[in-house]
Amino acid sequence: MSNTTNQFASISDFDDKAAELAAARQHLHAHPELSFQEYETAEYVAGRLERWGYDVTRNVGGLGVVGRLRQGSDGRSIAIRADMDALPITEATGLPYASRVSGTMHACGHDGHTAMLLGAAEYLARTRHFNGTVNLIFQPAEEAGKGSGAQAMIADGLFERFPCDAIFGLHNHPGAPVGSFLMRAGPLMAASDTVTIKITGRGGHASRPHLTVDPIVTAANIVMTLQTVISRNINPTETAVITVGTIHGGTASNVIPEDAEITLSVRSFSAEVRDILERRIRGIVTSVAQAHGATVEIDYERGYPVVTNSVPETAFATEVVAELVGQDKVSVCPLIPGSEDFSYFLEHKPGCFLRLGNGEDSAMLHNSKYDFNDGNLTVGAALWARLTERFLAI
Repeated sequence: MSNTTNQFASISDFDDKAAELAAARQHLHAHPELSFQEYETAEYVAGRLERWGYDVTRNVGGLGVVGRLRQGSDGRSIAIRADMDALPITEATGLPYASRVSGTMHACGHDGHTAMLLGAAEYLARTRHFNGTVNLIFQPAEEAGKGSGAQAMIADGLFERFPCDAIFGLHNHPGAPVGSFLMRAGPLMAASDTVTIKITGRGGHASRPHLTVDPIVTAANIVMTLQTVISRNINPTETAVITVGTIHGGTASNVIPEDAEITLSVRSFSAEVRDILERRIRGIVTSVAQAHGATVEIDYERGYPVVTNSVPETAFATEVVAELVGQDKVSVCPLIPGSEDFSYFLEHKPGCFLRLGNGEDSAMLHNSKYDFNDGNLTVGAALWARLTERFLAI
C-alpha cells in the first residue's frame, strides 16, 4: 500500500463522466425512497453493476445490494459502502430534479453517496487495475435509527458471505469546502441513545396539591438534576450530551395529572462514558422520583454505537486523499455528535469513515433545502477508485 506513483486513478480520469454521474445522482434525487423501501433504488444499482460485469447479490439484509468484482489471484479484499435511503421530509429546494415523491426527499446526500460509488464501480470494472476482490456495499436504511440496514446486512451474513480485510465509507459534510476531506482516527461520530421516562404520581385538584403526588413537579426536578451529569460525572476531557427533547403531562391548568413523560437524547464518544451516562441517568431519575413519592418506568434504548476509525486504515485513507486532492484540502475532523450506522461495520472490521466537504454555503443535513453538491461526484468516484487500486495494488 506504499506505492504513490501516478498510475492510480485521479479526478481527471472522471472528467468525461461528470455529466453522466450528475444525471445519475439527480435521477436518484428525484426518486427518493424511505428506509427499507428502497426497491427502485436497489434495482437501479444492481442493474448497472450487472451491466458492468459485477457478481451481484440482491436482498442482503432486506434490500441491500452487494457487487463483487475479482481480478488476479491475490486473496486481499476491500469493502466500500454507500447508503441509499431518503428521509420523510418535504423538499423545498425548487430544483428541476426535486423529489417527485410527496413528503420524501434525499436531505442527507445518500443519492450522492450512491452515485459516487457507482462511478467508481464503472471505472474499476473497465480498467481492472487491481489484484484482489472488491465488494461494493449499497446499504438500505441508514436513517432507520433502530434495526438499521447495517445491522440487517450483518445479521444476514454480510462479512461471512463477502469477506474483506477492511471497510471504508464516507459522508458529505456541509460547511466544509467542496472537494475537501475531513479525517479523524479513533472516535469520530457519537453513540446515540434514546431514553423514555414515564412518571406516575397521584392526580387531583390543583387547589389541593397536598393530596396529590405531582408528576409535573417530579419531572421538572428530574430535568434540572440531569443537568449535573455532564458537569459532575463526566471527565472534562471527554465529550457527552444529554438533551431533554420532550416533556408531556397534564391537560388543564386546574388539574394535577396522574402521570408525565420525558424523552432524552444521549450522545457519547466512548463505551465507558456511555455506561456512566446510563448509570447516572437511571440513578437520578429513580431517586428524584422516590423523593417526590412517585414511581417511574425507564425505557433506555441504546442506538447506534460510536463510529471508531481504526488507526492504520485511517492513516492509509488520509494518504490516498492527500495524493488525490493535495494536502491543503485535508484537515482533522472535529468530533461529530451525530450518529451513523457505519459504526456497526467498524465493530466487525477495521476501516475508516471519511467526511467530504459539501460547500460552505450548503444547507444543513436533514434540512428541506439541502442538496448534494454535484461538484463532488468526480472527486468521490476518483477517491474510491484510487483507494481500491492502492489497497489492492498489483
